[in-house]
Amino acid sequence: MRVTSIASNNHHHYQTQRGGAMVALAALLLPVFFPGLFSPLGNASPTLFSLDEESSLWSPLPKQGWKKCDAFSEMQALPKKSNGYIQVFLDGGLNQQRMGICDAVAVAKILNATLFIPLLEVNPVWQDSSTFMDIFDVDHFIDVLKDDISIVKELPKEYSWSTREYYGTAIRATRVKTAPVHASANWYLENVLPLLQSYGIAAIAPFSHRLAFDNLPVDIQRLRCKVNFQALSFVPHIRALGDALVGRLRYPSRTGNGMNTGYLQETTDKNTIQEPGKFVVLHLRFDKTRSILQDMAAHSACDFGGGKAEKLALAKYRQVIWQGRVLNSQFTDEELRSQGRCPLTPEEIGLLLAALGFDNTTSLYLASHKVYGGEARISALRKLFPLMEDKKSLASEAELAKIEGKASLLAALDYYVSMHSDVFISASPGNMHNAMVSHRTYENLKTIRPNMALLGQLFLNRSMGWTEFQKAVQEGHRNRQGQIRLRKEKQSIYTYPAPDCMCRA
Repeated sequence: MRVTSIASNNHHHYQTQRGGAMVALAALLLPVFFPGLFSPLGNASPTLFSLDEESSLWSPLPKQGWKKCDAFSEMQALPKKSNGYIQVFLDGGLNQQRMGICDAVAVAKILNATLFIPLLEVNPVWQDSSTFMDIFDVDHFIDVLKDDISIVKELPKEYSWSTREYYGTAIRATRVKTAPVHASANWYLENVLPLLQSYGIAAIAPFSHRLAFDNLPVDIQRLRCKVNFQALSFVPHIRALGDALVGRLRYPSRTGNGMNTGYLQETTDKNTIQEPGKFVVLHLRFDKTRSILQDMAAHSACDFGGGKAEKLALAKYRQVIWQGRVLNSQFTDEELRSQGRCPLTPEEIGLLLAALGFDNTTSLYLASHKVYGGEARISALRKLFPLMEDKKSLASEAELAKIEGKASLLAALDYYVSMHSDVFISASPGNMHNAMVSHRTYENLKTIRPNMALLGQLFLNRSMGWTEFQKAVQEGHRNRQGQIRLRKEKQSIYTYPAPDCMCRA
């Protein structure tokens, strides 16, 4: 039995090849798509849950003994003289760049240096040349941090030669190429401060993940938090469009899907009283670009049910990148899934949401670029959640014109909408998942972390029925919905904000 035949007759390009595991998945999908044929599902309408259970899905998190700190740092006057200028060059996507920006501010503080607005490298996957000032409100950034470090938008004329092109053509004395991953504060004092004192400027590239998470002064840790949660605000047109999309998700009956009514249409009707609806944001991480192949290849020999074409594409990519080491993996797809090492497919994340209690009346926002496999790939997910929207279904072409084709701005819009949702869930760990876990923990918002190992084992079970599956899913996720987890040694401050970024209530 094929899951694809249940979900859509047009899904034949993505028929799964996973054998027994997919038979089990199909057995679970049948009662979800056709509840009238099954018991106890046949008597359950419109949802399988009691009102108390259903309402608990949407209820805010209780207070957990932690809160935002009243002040991230002591108000101390900046030293009268800076030691020089710090430049950093940041690669990766939006969320990796956010982490780099936070670290850059911290390093500038450690060195008593003036920070030149971080330079964002062109992403080799997305080919996006957006700058810091295209994405973030630079004046807000400078103003929030004015008591912590000095920041400039432009270098003085005597340093105007310090550019990306200058460092790309030859070895330069002012460039720091050897910063180790998770370098200590002392490393910067011993290796970068002398350059500042000699030349007045130092450019650090690469810079991603170049500052340690441990053994740093409390004020430096708090400063990273201040940057992440207060200083980094998106540009006004991203916030305005984000507010419009959130309004359409919360009040869908007022403006339909928001199309064809002008740029940044008003989404509220002052004369109509309507309770705001609730919505879930799903980060699918199944984007239609080379990055999906990178994600899949990074997860070893996982099979994603995309058929022969996908298998050939993955095999070719793995051969080029890993010289066959992945192809010769000692673990099978089933073993990897049972260990929680494979991202969830659209079908699997749909079943997780359904088992948790979300149903066909749930408003779902899909935070993703073009989905790998197109509409056919998410047909089963859409059948479960017909009220599924994304940027393009909620906004007009005119509204998206400023950000179309710019991956960082599209990601910023998804980030903004995600932070305003009632529930957030991601199909697998990654930078977006970690950023949301951190920021939503800081705001005490509900964020579901899929229990990948448990789900892998459940989906491989050939005999499990829906009721048993549902019970196992709920038990396995009872304490994975936003409960605060304190950061441990070597763990990222950008995933675990407590205790560094938060104070005891």
